[in-house]
Amino acid sequence: MTVPDYTRKSLFIGGRWHTPRSTDFRPVREAATGALLGTAPLAGPDDIDAAVAAARAAFDKGPWPRMSVSERGAALRALAAELDRRGDFTAELVSRENGMPSVMSRGANVAVPVALLHRYADLIETGGLEEVRSSPRGATIVRRAPVGVVAAIVPWNFPQLIAMAKIAPALAAGCTVVVKPSPETALDAYVLADAAEAVGLPGGVLNIVPAERDSSAALVAHPDVDKVSFTGGTAAGRHIGEVCGRLLRPVTLELGGKSASIVLDDADPDVFAAQLAATSFINNGQACVLHSRILAPRSRYEEIVSIVAEQARSLVVGDPLDPGVTCGPMVSQEHRDRVMGHIEAARASDARLVAGGRALDGPGWFVEPTVFADVDPRSRLAQEEVFGPVVAVIRYEDDDDAVAIANDSPYGLAGAVWTRDEERGVEIARRIRTGTFGVNYYQMDLGAPFGGTKASGLGRELGPEGLDAFVEYQSIYVGTSERKVGV
Repeated sequence: MTVPDYTRKSLFIGGRWHTPRSTDFRPVREAATGALLGTAPLAGPDDIDAAVAAARAAFDKGPWPRMSVSERGAALRALAAELDRRGDFTAELVSRENGMPSVMSRGANVAVPVALLHRYADLIETGGLEEVRSSPRGATIVRRAPVGVVAAIVPWNFPQLIAMAKIAPALAAGCTVVVKPSPETALDAYVLADAAEAVGLPGGVLNIVPAERDSSAALVAHPDVDKVSFTGGTAAGRHIGEVCGRLLRPVTLELGGKSASIVLDDADPDVFAAQLAATSFINNGQACVLHSRILAPRSRYEEIVSIVAEQARSLVVGDPLDPGVTCGPMVSQEHRDRVMGHIEAARASDARLVAGGRALDGPGWFVEPTVFADVDPRSRLAQEEVFGPVVAVIRYEDDDDAVAIANDSPYGLAGAVWTRDEERGVEIARRIRTGTFGVNYYQMDLGAPFGGTKASGLGRELGPEGLDAFVEYQSIYVGTSERKVGV
């Protein structure tokens, strides 16, 4: 089969296509075959300066922050319609880039971004961005003013969803945005630029600049950036947090995870088994919310190990464009080798391999869905994020022990508990130090805040709280009770 050429040669800055000042181009390869999909320019420091300058001018002098909420809402809905129209193209391209199975790519890379645009349009149209409160001497106008120029740094695993979790609320608030997509998935980011151009989004409101680490660092530290929103690895997040702290710059960090799925002694095995693919093997294991630690009670330990191993063996590994495939490849050879390094380290430990464990031969970067039992909760496999289809099953003694093991992690992003007693499950959930948690299922809710504790990050995305990440509160005191104040 001939692979389409998705090559791009320009950067989208200020509403126009610009020849990069940098001469660096990045080849983007198909994860399932290693074939070249195309190349994308990598922004250099001068390109970053140009993108930030365009966003700065659009915020300081352009119409976008000064539009009414209904006008901005209409623009967001137009952008949503344009992205939906391009949905089949986008979904296939992302699957080619990062290996995401096509059965989930349309939802993750099209339906959810479109829904987010509509949600934030609804939010500003119905709730507004200002309110009047009574005060001792009249009234106070409380404004949620746009924070300004936003640097949105996006990873490769859910590129369109994560980008839009930043773009939609930022644009709704009246901010302008410089999006820095990951080089591994630089090509699909251009869909956002194409859509913005097609609907006539004002120049400089949305800018797209793929870049490597040095240019990304320049974006984070740029003096004309007002807010940084980053999703990615914890090590990079710590560095970004340090820079923003020194600059007193607001920052949202959505980082790694090593989440626990706690199977209680009264759990329904069928309910647990039915959700495993979505909780512990989603997107080929390339997900920060992955429940990669499964905690099983001693009384049912071998039963749970068997269920997890069977689920791993039942996944269909192959071309992510095949609708029957449920586990695609790793995003790159480098990442596959990193995942295999974790597997080899676990093999050398006292853990028991019960499923998978191999890198598959042939083109593409495939790893068998892998399960280890008898994993020491303090071992590398139980403490470090693998970011691949690798699960550790850990034994516990009672509820208190399960809670202690679940919390014994540098991370705190997601997790779930499985039980026939919902009230018991909710009580367990309240004891786990994590930003999100499920009872008998786990699925992100676009209407609720998402984010982590500890090394999983700072701040929240999604829900109304996601809009707050892109505003600054301003109180305007109006001094006489006789004056009629409106918003």
